[in-house]
Amino acid sequence: MAKIGYARVSSTDQNLSRQYAALKNAGVSKIFADKQSGKDTNRPELQKLLKYIRDDDIVFVMSLDRLSRNANDITKLIQSIKDTGASFQSLDLPDFSAIPDKGLRNMLTDVLLAVFKFQAESERQHIRERQSQGIKIAKQRGVYKGKPRLYSPTAKDPQKRYIYQQICDELQYSQASERKIAEKFGVSRSVVKYIKSDLKELQPSPLLNKKLKSQ
Repeated sequence: MAKIGYARVSSTDQNLSRQYAALKNAGVSKIFADKQSGKDTNRPELQKLLKYIRDDDIVFVMSLDRLSRNANDITKLIQSIKDTGASFQSLDLPDFSAIPDKGLRNMLTDVLLAVFKFQAESERQHIRERQSQGIKIAKQRGVYKGKPRLYSPTAKDPQKRYIYQQICDELQYSQASERKIAEKFGVSRSVVKYIKSDLKELQPSPLLNKKLKSQ
């Protein structure tokens, strides 16, 4: 029986050292690691791990969200691990790795995961309800501003402030379509649309409005 670890961070500039230390402390002999979003389950090192593990191995992660941030994906990935004959252990859950009976280990893990998913879904629902209530109260008080825009004259990122101004210039002085402008600056068409809306509000010139509407 081998203890195999899996670690993941979302981007290349994040550090894996804390996960490595936790996994090695758990007795893991080999670690596969990805620097990729948890939304994508087709990660190269994760796929290598699934091909590497054998019967009676135990796959360790530091926490469930390192495997995935989606409850359904977590369930599918753990089933893929079990299909190889291995079992699964997350260090943020009670440790069943010392139980010699693999079937019992899997059963206890499944029960815990069912409880975890129920709690996670309940918490997400409560968060959505609290956000909805907070937005409603803020709107009633007239102080709700919504999520800050990435591209605006006051964006924190100077590059995005620059792109905002360049798109404004394109909308006012070129004949390019919204699609062409979006492609030129590497943004979505929705970004170009809301910048166009900003221009109409900030510069309500009949001539400019006519030009913007025609694009």
